[in-house]
Amino acid sequence: MKISPVHIVTILFATSEATTVKSGLKDNEKSHLRLSTKSFSQGDVAAGEQVFNANCAACHAGGRNNIMPDETLEKEALEKYLSGGRNEEAVVAQVTNGKNAMPSFGGRLSDDQIKDVAAYVIATADAGWDDEEFITYAEV
Repeated sequence: MKISPVHIVTILFATSEATTVKSGLKDNEKSHLRLSTKSFSQGDVAAGEQVFNANCAACHAGGRNNIMPDETLEKEALEKYLSGGRNEEAVVAQVTNGKNAMPSFGGRLSDDQIKDVAAYVIATADAGWDDEEFITYAEV
């Protein structure tokens, strides 16, 4: 079966459950799709920027890494070096538990603050740390 762009649908839900729905394929192509309804972002990007600036920027200003220069917060480096790949859950785990020279922030920051920082790191990495056109959610 050939899938065309018409068959591709993105649905974002705000709950943490999943649902099964019938696809819009022709009768001879019908199948069921399992769609995740997990929220796109678990944290508040604007709040995460504030937490990042107060707690992380000493080592990670501008997405850099002053201790291990190759392991920056750029998209490609997060995908390569972050255990679990470039996603909020992996950032939450690293910030909570620490790794190598990075200390654990699990006892210093609340769970919500850590989720906010993770949302900020991923959003900023996706937009580009050096992109002057990047507008934070705090500015919107």
